[in-house]
Amino acid sequence: MVTVEQIFALGVKNGIKADPRGIKGVENHLKQMKKSYDELKPKEKEYFDQENLINPYPDSRIHCGNRKQKVKRVLAGIDIGAGEILLASQLNERKKPIDLIIAHHPTGQSLAGLHSVMDMFVEVYVKLGMPVHVAEKLMEKRVAEVGRGVHPINHYQVIDIAKALGINLMNTHTITDNLVKEFLRRYLDKQNPSTLGEMIEALLELPEYKQAKKLGAGPVLFAGNPKHRVGRYLLEMTGGTNPSDEVYKQLSRYGVSTIVGMHMKDTGREQADKFYMNVVIAGHIASDSLGMNLFLDELERQGIEIVPCSGLIRVSRVKNK
Repeated sequence: MVTVEQIFALGVKNGIKADPRGIKGVENHLKQMKKSYDELKPKEKEYFDQENLINPYPDSRIHCGNRKQKVKRVLAGIDIGAGEILLASQLNERKKPIDLIIAHHPTGQSLAGLHSVMDMFVEVYVKLGMPVHVAEKLMEKRVAEVGRGVHPINHYQVIDIAKALGINLMNTHTITDNLVKEFLRRYLDKQNPSTLGEMIEALLELPEYKQAKKLGAGPVLFAGNPKHRVGRYLLEMTGGTNPSDEVYKQLSRYGVSTIVGMHMKDTGREQADKFYMNVVIAGHIASDSLGMNLFLDELERQGIEIVPCSGLIRVSRVKNK
């Protein structure tokens, strides 16, 4: 039987395998973090988050509880708030004990560190042919913007409730976003849709997107025509949150015709459309659910029961249950 910390370690391991930077890219990132830490003055080291020395995803972590606790049943959801913490407490009282809550979206210190994972966009853009100085400049402004945006949030409200009720809580944001990106890359490469209409049809073959469509939040075309050819496409499924709106001019310039993303701000859509790009939005919660399901299946294979909540479209791909 696995423990809370073993579950999180498995998540990090899987996230690294699917990381768009590649395993060597992740290793280089961790080396740079170690170098940055070693160069700090003693007083500055007090404020350094040493989790970053071993975990390349600062928007994913174990927040509270007993890391050594063995896990039989997990409550899993997209957004975990006070209501979901109380739900776990109620289930505990009703003899359906929850050993661990797994959120997708960050909270606490992982929310405060959301902008720190956005550097991975640089490597993605460089692989597409964009010069590194252009990619870095585009991301610097957006990273700072996101950092300012999350700074005033009451990060620890939910965690304090979990602590008071003795609930184990963790989240897997970029970890499972990496999984959905890699899954869709392989899937769409195999399907090889020629047009945007065919791209949406291919997405609707996946049960998470099919169910989201029934619920009114399935794949949609934000820019372009269903008859337009897909061309070279970029999956915007990981990296914390949406990149800078200014990136679409450069992506178009370097040969990307279509963006396939979870979500996009209207200002981003306007810029993509301005520079003749197509935009397919697969759906936020459906995409998050797909990534979470890929990870939760790993737990199910180890005999852990999954209790879905908070918008998670739970689809199991475990055979021979």
